[in-house]
Amino acid sequence: PWAGKQMWAPDAAEKDGTYYFYFPAKDKNGVFKIGVATSSKPFGPFQPEVEPINGSYSIDPAIFRDGNGEYYMYFGGIWGGQLQRWKTGDYEAEDNYPEAGEPALSAKIAKLSADMKSFAEAPRDVVLVDKNGEPLTAGENDKRFFEAAWVHQYQGKYYFSYSTGDTHNIAYAIGDNPYGPFTYQGVILKPVLGWTNHHSIVEFKGKWYIFFHDSSLSGGKTHLRSVKVTELKYNSDGTIQTIDAMVQPN
Repeated sequence: PWAGKQMWAPDAAEKDGTYYFYFPAKDKNGVFKIGVATSSKPFGPFQPEVEPINGSYSIDPAIFRDGNGEYYMYFGGIWGGQLQRWKTGDYEAEDNYPEAGEPALSAKIAKLSADMKSFAEAPRDVVLVDKNGEPLTAGENDKRFFEAAWVHQYQGKYYFSYSTGDTHNIAYAIGDNPYGPFTYQGVILKPVLGWTNHHSIVEFKGKWYIFFHDSSLSGGKTHLRSVKVTELKYNSDGTIQTIDAMVQPN
């Protein structure tokens, strides 16, 4: 009932037999918020809550379940995702981007309440730093966060991956807990055919896979995308081997 238009990339989670569908959409005033709907089945139908999650904004919710059973939401996206309009903590109608040498805008994280329908805390920044511990800057647009947050765990470490947007990489950083800080490591997936990319990383039967999309089937039409998947491989030190999706498999 609260949503006006433009539902963008959603995510889903399961807890105690209930499936939760998280979706960003613009409200009646054109401001992105994040809603939640529930179902007893993974394919729905889903019944949405009357109001968006209090304290939510922007786009691209991603739900992470930690080993202790806590659930977290990562979210945010700049440009069309409006994250730059929340720089002060309140929505502003005008864009407010940092200067090139200033810390880049951050994705957000909030622990979910036990009911999975609300935040247990106020959202906070997901801080990305370089190998010297300095925040990535807005001018480092081949490394800084743009949208499409995702988190997975591997060998006790937390891997925060994301799209760099206008430079089209899926990059990643590693931290010691769900909140970070996360130290930038490099690129997981090089640019694909089509302007945008969005991914998820999962383990299945002892192997790791990255799901993503491109526009190869539509001949490069960015708004016509198809899903792809390929194996993701780690080096012995825990770093991830870079994938070039434009290379045809043998």
